[in-house]
Amino acid sequence: MIEEIVAELMAKLKDEPDLTNEICEAEVRNVVRELKMKRNYTATSMTEEDISKDMENYYSVVRNVAEARCVKMGAEGEQGHSENGISRQYMNEDDLWKGVHAFVKVF
Repeated sequence: MIEEIVAELMAKLKDEPDLTNEICEAEVRNVVRELKMKRNYTATSMTEEDISKDMENYYSVVRNVAEARCVKMGAEGEQGHSENGISRQYMNEDDLWKGVHAFVKVF
C-alpha cells in the first residue's frame, strides 16, 4: 500500500519543487502509523494479515492525509495564508480522518 500511494502522490504532485520520493514516503509511513494507532489494533486479536486487509479499507484516507501534508510542506501549522492578493485556507486534517473508528477492548 505504501509504495502504491507514494507513486500516486509523486505523479500527482510532480510540480512540487521540494517534494522528494523520500519525503513523500516518510509522510505516507507516518500516516500509516497514525492509522494503526487510531484503529487501536492492539485491542484486537487480529493477525498481521488481518490488519493489512483492514488497512486497505482506509487506502483513500491514508492517501488524502499524506497528500494534504505533502502540499503544505513549508507551511506546517499554518491555518491560512495571504500574499499578493492570493488567500489560502487549509482544511482541518481531522476532517480527513472521519470514518476511522477505533476497536475497543471489552472487559
